[in-house]
Amino acid sequence: MVHARSWILKKHFKGYPTNSDFELKTVELPPLKNGEVLLEALFISVDPYMRLASKRLKEGDKMIGQQVARVVESKNSAFPVGTIVLIQSGWTTHSISDGKDLEKLLAEWPDTLPLSLALGTVGMPGLTAYFGLLNICGVKGGETVMVNAAAGAVGSVVGQIAKLKGCKVVGAAGSDEKVAYLKKLGFDVAFNYKTVKSLEEALRQASPDGYDCYFDNVGGEFSNTVISQMKKFGRIAICGAISTYNRTGPLPPGPAPENIIYQELRMEGFIVYRWQGEVKQQALKGLLTWVLEGKIQYCEHITEGFENMPAAFMGMLKGENLGKAIVKA
Repeated sequence: MVHARSWILKKHFKGYPTNSDFELKTVELPPLKNGEVLLEALFISVDPYMRLASKRLKEGDKMIGQQVARVVESKNSAFPVGTIVLIQSGWTTHSISDGKDLEKLLAEWPDTLPLSLALGTVGMPGLTAYFGLLNICGVKGGETVMVNAAAGAVGSVVGQIAKLKGCKVVGAAGSDEKVAYLKKLGFDVAFNYKTVKSLEEALRQASPDGYDCYFDNVGGEFSNTVISQMKKFGRIAICGAISTYNRTGPLPPGPAPENIIYQELRMEGFIVYRWQGEVKQQALKGLLTWVLEGKIQYCEHITEGFENMPAAFMGMLKGENLGKAIVKA
């Protein structure tokens, strides 16, 4: 008899989430059927998209999210006991799967690398950075790349890949500690957007000639300011808009159309799950190789304890994490 603890959405968020918006429930799981496995969560991801996705949940639904889990009981020969997998099972300690929704770690994954990295640099956030920068922006050596939320799970990888490709990289973050981290990663210019007197002037000083590529995690007025400084034929990859996720009023105005028209800019929003199969596997292998070779560094902000899932989520939305936010279950 196995009992699973799960965090559910008690009521929809109004602005920033609060503790009263969540409820911890315990359910007894049924015995396994043939072809099924019982999974125990090891690490659970905390990501900005969860705030946006929560709007689609019904009150009483389990909070969504990806986790690294271990098979602790199996009636599926493809997943023997001890197998480590990725699964979109949400904020829960235990779950049952028929195996169709499970993804094994890369066969090349070394014992020396934390399993939690499969939720970060060598996982969904790393893939978001990889495909957004290389496929959407089509970045080339010698170009100037701007990335916001640059000390986060996605932005930090964007900047490092851009440097590997021979670009000048400018990053914005929300604290002096994060700015110092970006400089350690090799960003050419990094600034605290909360303390600069003028964002427009900070961007202009960082790259007087403007920007070829802009990787946008934030949206809102920040993006409007960057877009006004894009070079002709600039490319913009829109991966997130975290500045608007907790809004209670109307959306802020978008970028001035004349900037997009006269500079002949290309803007494309994307969700990383469009890339699957072999192309995804090759990207993961590339990210893993860069990490093992020390060409991409990583930082994890790990919260201990499944009971602290809401606190980790709320802290991430307020920018308290440096690097990837993860809960160790």
